[in-house]
Amino acid sequence: MKKVSLIVPCYNEEEALPIFAAELDKVVQGLGSYEFEVLMVNDGSSDGTLKVMKDVSSEYEYFKYISFSRNFGKESAMYAGFCNASGDYVAVMDADMQDPPSLLPEMLEILEQGEYDSVATRRVTRKGEPKIRSWFARRFYKLINRISDADVVDGARDFRLMKSEMKDAIVSMCEYNRFSKGIFGWIGYKTKWLEYENVERVAGETKWSFWKLFRYAIDGIINFSEAPMMIASGFGTFCTVLSFAMLLFFFIRKLVWGDPVAGWPSLVCIILFVSGLQFLCIGMMGKYIAKTYVEVKNRPHYIISDTNKDGVDKIN
Repeated sequence: MKKVSLIVPCYNEEEALPIFAAELDKVVQGLGSYEFEVLMVNDGSSDGTLKVMKDVSSEYEYFKYISFSRNFGKESAMYAGFCNASGDYVAVMDADMQDPPSLLPEMLEILEQGEYDSVATRRVTRKGEPKIRSWFARRFYKLINRISDADVVDGARDFRLMKSEMKDAIVSMCEYNRFSKGIFGWIGYKTKWLEYENVERVAGETKWSFWKLFRYAIDGIINFSEAPMMIASGFGTFCTVLSFAMLLFFFIRKLVWGDPVAGWPSLVCIILFVSGLQFLCIGMMGKYIAKTYVEVKNRPHYIISDTNKDGVDKIN
């Protein structure tokens, strides 16, 4: 009997978690030929999520919980799940029901055919999502695919089912600054995309504000592309060549026609423009340096304060 591990990162999901557990159990009961384990990862929730996790674990024996000592972020919660998943197949799911458990049987059937290493889901619509946020999301997917080696599909969700070999490859990428959508694409493996229409949250509120998504997108670009550094170098080269050409032009004009060099307002504007470019380029380089600084400190991705799963490394 093959084992399926489901990783469920949770942050303030006390309302949605019981609904998710009940719906998932209906699907699991229909898949009697598989053994299941569900790893609920409490990412330092400030509500009663941990208590709900313990209640769910008591009701459903195959549900296990892992609770962080504080909020480390969804990426760390996913990584903790990958590190502690023991199944032949491993999946990541959200507890808000935007990743429908009803898709699991079809995903398992596709993997059993042996042609694919993973089955990933993508939304074909963004119904219920603010239009401005949707527009920026589409621009981000186009941009990161052009400037990086990561293959990030537009509308891709973290919800995917994969073979244990792919899970091991993800765990081997132990970088602190993680961007899972990029990691999934970077490691390769043959993936089948399963499309579905957007599903709204069953309960609670989204934890992803526009600003958090923007920062997440910037982190993704920095983690998987050197394009910002190349742009900074390009700006510097352009400004240097332009300033030299202008200096040569004014020098020749003075020698030939004797025209005075005037235009203090325009000079001030040029100085401000070049200074702005310098600060922009320094900021880009500083972002890379900051990421490197965090990596070399080699701090743990997460610290577990409470769990009912055996054999868990509490600091990793």
